Amino acid sequence: MEKGNHELATFAGGCFWCMVKPFDEQPGIVSVVSGYTGGTTENPTYEQVCSETTGHYEAVQITYNPEIFPYEKLLELYWQQIDPTDPGGQFYDRGQSYQTAIFYHNEEQRQLAEESKQKLADSGVFTKPIVTQILPAKTFYPAETYHQDYYKKNPERYNAYQIGSGRKAFIRNHWGEKE
Repeated sequence: MEKGNHELATFAGGCFWCMVKPFDEQPGIVSVVSGYTGGTTENPTYEQVCSETTGHYEAVQITYNPEIFPYEKLLELYWQQIDPTDPGGQFYDRGQSYQTAIFYHNEEQRQLAEESKQKLADSGVFTKPIVTQILPAKTFYPAETYHQDYYKKNPERYNAYQIGSGRKAFIRNHWGEKE
C-alpha cells in the first residue's frame, strides 16, 4: 500500500482508551493513536490535560486508506461510540478534555462531518440536540506509551471501565450489541 493512499481522521470521544478498539481492527485502518489535540500547550502530558488548563481534548488520530474504509464509514462508527448529546464530557468522565469533537483535516471532511451530524440529528435516535463540535484539526500530540492500545495491554481494566463508566450500556441501548 502506498503512503499516498493514507489519510488522517481525528476524533474526540471522551476517554481515548475507549475510542481505539472500535477502529483498530477494521479493514483499511493503518493505525489508531491515542493523544491530545485542540489546545494551546505544546507537548502536553496526561496530567496537564486532565487539569483542564491546556484546552486539549483526549482524542484518537486514525491513519486509514479511504479506498478501503471511507471517511463516511469512520464517521458512522464514531457516532456509535459516543453520547453526542452530552456537552459536559462522556459518561463519568467530565470536563472539556472529555467532550466530543470531530477535527477535520480538509474541506471535504468538514462537509462530510456536518452532513453526518445532520443525518444523525434527523434520525431520531436521540431526542436531545447533537452537541458534538466540528472543528479544524490542530497539532496532535500522541499520549504517553502506557495509554496506547490500552484495551490490548489491560483487557480486564478496559472492560471494567467500559461497563463501570456506562459507555457499554449506552452503546448497546442506542445501537444494539457491539463488540
